[in-house]
Amino acid sequence: MNTLSKKPAEPDTVEPANSAFQNSLKSSDTEEQIDIWFYRPIGYQIARFCAWVGITPNPVTIVSIFFGVAAGILFYSQSLTINVIGMLLLVFANSLDSADGQLARMTNNKSRLGRILDGVAGDFWFISIHVAICLRSMNEGWSALIWVPGVLAGLSHVVQSAMADYYRNVHLFFIKGTSGSELDNSRDLQKDFDRLSWSRDFGMKLFARTYLNYTKLQERLSPNLQKLLAVIRQRFPNGLPPKLVTDFRAQNKPLMKYTNIVQFNTRVLFLFLWLFIDQAWIYFLFDIFVLNPILIYMCVKQEAVSRHFYQQLQTSRENEYKAL
Repeated sequence: MNTLSKKPAEPDTVEPANSAFQNSLKSSDTEEQIDIWFYRPIGYQIARFCAWVGITPNPVTIVSIFFGVAAGILFYSQSLTINVIGMLLLVFANSLDSADGQLARMTNNKSRLGRILDGVAGDFWFISIHVAICLRSMNEGWSALIWVPGVLAGLSHVVQSAMADYYRNVHLFFIKGTSGSELDNSRDLQKDFDRLSWSRDFGMKLFARTYLNYTKLQERLSPNLQKLLAVIRQRFPNGLPPKLVTDFRAQNKPLMKYTNIVQFNTRVLFLFLWLFIDQAWIYFLFDIFVLNPILIYMCVKQEAVSRHFYQQLQTSRENEYKAL
């Protein structure tokens, strides 16, 4: 891993905290309140320390994997005390997950590998959690059939997280452009994948294959959005017209709350609740029967927004959305 080329000033000598903190966030449009109030301030302090000592984002992400997996393992126990320790570890893992992105923005040290690791980290956490809950349930007298909802909930989680992440990056692409977004497309990723060799670049090619499949899943589930993005790439290679940005933001911003619901905070709050009442298996039902309908609603609404703007670009007067 590359370290920072220049050691930043010590934490007490950097620019005013409020300005620096705001700059470490993606956008107020996509940030959840609990993140702004809790996780982002903690992540910001971790990121400042890491920047000061020269730690780059990827090692922070890797460390978060260990804490998140350890949290899941502790959920196997029926001891509430051990479960609470697991909850604290999971909260800290998510604080590290927040810190790696904030550190990347603070130091302008962004990479596709970092983005892949960031997604993989959450998958490792929840694989550990799902396995632990299944084993815990069997230990409580459930049959091996508990693995059926466990696996279904896990697959649901993958799709929920993938689409929420994708829609947020699309929103950031519209309001901040390529510099403020991590929006990728399978066409470019396929070219990068083809350039790698299984014999010389096995690890990177494996990562690239995983991320390519992940991106293709996102694109398959958003056909109208793909049409819109294709037209935008063709018509506005030098940047989006301000009016298009304003109009899209107005219609798409209300959907950002659903991307937050199907990701970390809501599911974890309910997971903790069911651990407290010793009914962890309900988490699987929540994932399948509550979060999946929200996912479907989110996708349908976003596709409607994309279809609207695609039609607008196809039929609007040339000067309505004028290229830069």
